[in-house]
Amino acid sequence: MVKHSPGEKIQITTKEGEVFEGIFIPSTDKNTFIIKLDNGYNIGIDIKKIKSTKRISAGKKLNVFPSLNIKQSEGLPSVSVIATGGTISSRVDYSTGGVTRLMEPGQIFSLAPEISKIVKIRKIEKPFMIASENMDPDHWVKIAEETAKLLNSDDRGVLITHGTDTLHYTAAALSFMLKNLNKPVVLTYSQRSTDRGSTDTALNLKCSMHALLSDVAEVMLVGHAEASDSFCYGLRGTKARKMHTSMRNTFRPVNDKPLIKINGEGNISFISHNYNKRKDAEKVEVDTAFEKKIALVKYYPGADPCILDYYIGKKYRGIIIEATGLGHVATDNAKKSWLPAIKKAVKKGILICAVPQTLYGTLDPLVYDEGRKALEAGLLYLKDILPEVAYVKIGWVLGHTKNFEKAKEMMLMNYAHEFNDRITPDMFLF
Repeated sequence: MVKHSPGEKIQITTKEGEVFEGIFIPSTDKNTFIIKLDNGYNIGIDIKKIKSTKRISAGKKLNVFPSLNIKQSEGLPSVSVIATGGTISSRVDYSTGGVTRLMEPGQIFSLAPEISKIVKIRKIEKPFMIASENMDPDHWVKIAEETAKLLNSDDRGVLITHGTDTLHYTAAALSFMLKNLNKPVVLTYSQRSTDRGSTDTALNLKCSMHALLSDVAEVMLVGHAEASDSFCYGLRGTKARKMHTSMRNTFRPVNDKPLIKINGEGNISFISHNYNKRKDAEKVEVDTAFEKKIALVKYYPGADPCILDYYIGKKYRGIIIEATGLGHVATDNAKKSWLPAIKKAVKKGILICAVPQTLYGTLDPLVYDEGRKALEAGLLYLKDILPEVAYVKIGWVLGHTKNFEKAKEMMLMNYAHEFNDRITPDMFLF
C-alpha cells in the first residue's frame, strides 16, 4: 500500500471492490485508515480490508479552518457576539482524531456567510473559550456583565455561542442577572462539530441572527426544532433543557411552548405571546450577586439522608432536592426517612426546596401524606420550575439576602417566567 501524507486526496479500493475517495487523515489507530469524504464525514477502514490506495492530488494543510473577514455593512442593523467555546467553536484536530476547541470566532461565521446580509456584526467578544462542563457561576457573571455592556450600546441584540451541556444553566443565570431586559439575548450552539457535513451551526447561526432582530426582549435558546435543517425554535431561557446527548434538536421546552418559530430566511411566527417586548431606549441592569454554597441533590429509592448532613456540615446555605412524583422523599422508613435531616437543615437556616425530577408537571405536597409531612418539616415546594433553573435561582436569591424568610418569599416569586401557572396538555413533549 502506498504511503500517504496528511491532506492528500486519495482513492481507496477494498478487497470487496468498494471504492472511496477523500482526504487522508492521520489516525492514532495503526490498524485503521481514515479519510474525510466530500460530504464532510470521516470514515475509517480496516487496513486488512484494503486492496490498494492511490494518490489523486497533492496534500493541503488540514489544521486551518477558513476564516471570514467580516466587513461592516452600512444600513444593516448592528449586533454583537460573545463567543464562549463549546462544539460550535470546535474543529477536528487531525493529529489526534479528536475534537479541539478554541476556534477563532471569524472561522465560525465562515460556515454561514449569509449572516453578512442579515446584520452588521459590530463586535465579537471572547471572554474565555471553554467546554461548557467547565462553566461555573463566575463565568455566568462574566457573560452577564459583557452582555449588559453590549445591550446598552446601539446594538439590536447580543448573540452568545456556547457549548450544549450546560447551556440551559447559563440561560437561566442570564435570565435572573439581566434586569429590565431591553433587547433580545440569544444563546445558540452546535451538536455537531463545525467541520462536519451534518453540523447544525449554519442554520442555528442564521436563525439566531434573525431572532436578534425580533421584538422578543427575552433570554432565548435558538436552535434546531427538528432533525432536519428546516427551522429553529426560540425557547425561553428558564423553560428549556437539553434532552438528548447528540440529536440536533436536543433543546426542548418544558412546561411551556416555544416563543417563536424561525427559519434561515427570517420568517418568524409567534407560538407564544407571553413575552417581554423590545425597549431599545431603556437600559438593562446587571445584577450578578450569587451565593456559591448551594447544591442540587437527586432523591432516589434508598437514598441515605446523610447526603443532607454533608451539606449541613459544610455550611451550605441552600439545597435543591429533585423529589419524586408530586414532591416526595422517604418519610416512613425509620432508617431512611429524610424528615429529620430536612428539619435539621431548616433549623440551621439552610433553605431547602423541592423540584420535580419528572421535569414536566407541577408539585403538590397536599395530595399525599408524604408531601404533607415534608412540607411540615420545612421543605419549600417550587411548583413546576426546572431543577437546573431552581439551582441557579437559589444561588441568585441567597446572593441577595441572608434573611431566611425573605429568601423563601423570593424563591416563590416569578422573576423570569420560571413558573408557569397554567400548564396545558399540549406542552408535554412539545
